[in-house]
Amino acid sequence: MDLEDMRERVTRFMRANLDEQADVTHIEPGPGHAGFSYLFDVQTREGLRQFFMRLPPPNVKWEGTADVLRQVTSLNALKGSPVPHAPVLWSGDDLQWFDCPYFIQPRVEGDVLRGDYLQQFNQEQRHAMARQAMTALAEIHRVDWQEAANYLGEFPGFEWDVTRWDRFVERAAEPQYLELQPEVRQRLLNQAPQGARLGIFHGDFQWANLMYSEDGKLQAVIDWELTGIGPTLNDVGWICAFNDPTAWPDAGARGIGQMPQAEELESMYREAWGEDIGDLKWFKALAVYKFGIITGLNLSLHRRGKRHDPHWEDMAPGMQTNMEYAMRMLGG
Repeated sequence: MDLEDMRERVTRFMRANLDEQADVTHIEPGPGHAGFSYLFDVQTREGLRQFFMRLPPPNVKWEGTADVLRQVTSLNALKGSPVPHAPVLWSGDDLQWFDCPYFIQPRVEGDVLRGDYLQQFNQEQRHAMARQAMTALAEIHRVDWQEAANYLGEFPGFEWDVTRWDRFVERAAEPQYLELQPEVRQRLLNQAPQGARLGIFHGDFQWANLMYSEDGKLQAVIDWELTGIGPTLNDVGWICAFNDPTAWPDAGARGIGQMPQAEELESMYREAWGEDIGDLKWFKALAVYKFGIITGLNLSLHRRGKRHDPHWEDMAPGMQTNMEYAMRMLGG
């Protein structure tokens, strides 16, 4: 769908749902590549308003990460919570507007923590920003999901959470980097935790999905494509593993160390949660196990011309260090 066609569709939607005199003065594709998104400005009788819209990618089934209404469910469940987020203003699966399901939110001012934007903050600010993030994560995990998130379904179990990646292993490029994968897989299955707390999880809680204002205030947790119901410590293990330099061959190049690292982040979460959360090592291991396999798959897609993204060439050596880190977490 080209931008002019999308502008016409958005204009029609806004005139029906916001202001019959609404005029879309600007529209552009949004950042990221997990789904299709747009940023647009609308002139109304009350003034200029700015919005963000998410659609599923074209030519895919509207399920899993392409089911944008899953994201709506989690975002709506945050109503009344202290979690900074952009509320969903409109959503639905009425195909008359965009030929697919959609949701629209107000634009959030600020940016995610990468590149030059991160560099403007000093160490004291970064520490405070990390604490805000881990506090917000604890609040996400407190949400009463049984009342608010039936649409997300139930947790299929730890075995599923480990074995669902099997089908991607054989498609991964550079399989020598995944030499430890079978043993890591078996250890994950053998050591699956008992009685882990279930709840809404974000699925990709990391600095690139947290928007901060220029004075270092957390404005919104964004990008909920991987949200679901499951062990909430998956989120904690994910951000901690991604901020542990021992899990990566190029920690400095990845910017690890610019924000507080794994041990401090875990401590912040434990403090915010206020109760014993148990051992996090299994969840750290699962995080990098998943990511190592994802890296191999995406590298294969890139090399076969299915999805151009040379970024994964740089990430390839991390497949091996991911598996080695997982082994250490699991006592190997």
